[in-house]
Amino acid sequence: MTARIDAHQHYWRTARGDYGWLSPALAPIHRDFGPADLQPLLLRHRIDATILVQAAPTVAETRFLLDLAAATPSVAGVVGWAPLAAPDAVAQVAALAADPLLVGLRPMLHDLDDPDWVLGDALPPALQAMARHGLVFDALVRPQHLSRILVLADRCPELRIVIDHAGKPDLRAAWNERWAADMAALAARPLVCCKLSGLLTEAAPGADVAVVAPVFTQLLRIFGAERLLWGSDWPVLNLAADYDRWVAVTETLLQPLRAAERKAILGGAAARIYLERRGRRLAGC
Repeated sequence: MTARIDAHQHYWRTARGDYGWLSPALAPIHRDFGPADLQPLLLRHRIDATILVQAAPTVAETRFLLDLAAATPSVAGVVGWAPLAAPDAVAQVAALAADPLLVGLRPMLHDLDDPDWVLGDALPPALQAMARHGLVFDALVRPQHLSRILVLADRCPELRIVIDHAGKPDLRAAWNERWAADMAALAARPLVCCKLSGLLTEAAPGADVAVVAPVFTQLLRIFGAERLLWGSDWPVLNLAADYDRWVAVTETLLQPLRAAERKAILGGAAARIYLERRGRRLAGC
């Protein structure tokens, strides 16, 4: 039986002080979240493991998450952060990659003022180091960044890239043809994958299956089940819905698929993309 994996969740401790985006205005999530908060949800939905993703652009937070993961059996891997444009980026990537629980790195691209930052001349050595160490590049982007990620994928064809939250199409309006075209171009690159996550927070309040279904249909068509990874984006998800609601929405979307496709999206793809390249396996995968 394939293990079920939530490929995108967060923990944070606000007193650490490096979550610049996490303001009191985000009241539903402006508090500490840790394993004890998520574990009942994982048990209720029979989720075996998670990929824990960074929420602050600091190496200190990445170390905090790695320590937390080492003490939390449900965490299968950590997507952290490193200063990829720094002069010593290659050494920093190597140092972080020495921890087998690190499975990827994520610059917070959608928070940067310059959408072309990811194409800067300083980045290729760090990106090549990531590929050598079997690390995934998680792309936290908005639609305007997708064309840049396409260039990045062509410049670094050995680097596996995962597009977070389906590239954040604007579901409050109709998701546009530019998003669809750029995602299709990315999907044509075999090492680019995509997360089925974070969509309810891009939609109007109360969004249901009908709102998400066109995006899911497009993603399934262009990436196929083997390159789609289900994730919750919890607890950011709580800004729009809750874990139970997102599980219900996605189970409805996945119900018509073949069993093998559902297993791939719900855990098989995450195990292959994040864990196997780091020499790690979960029971059942």
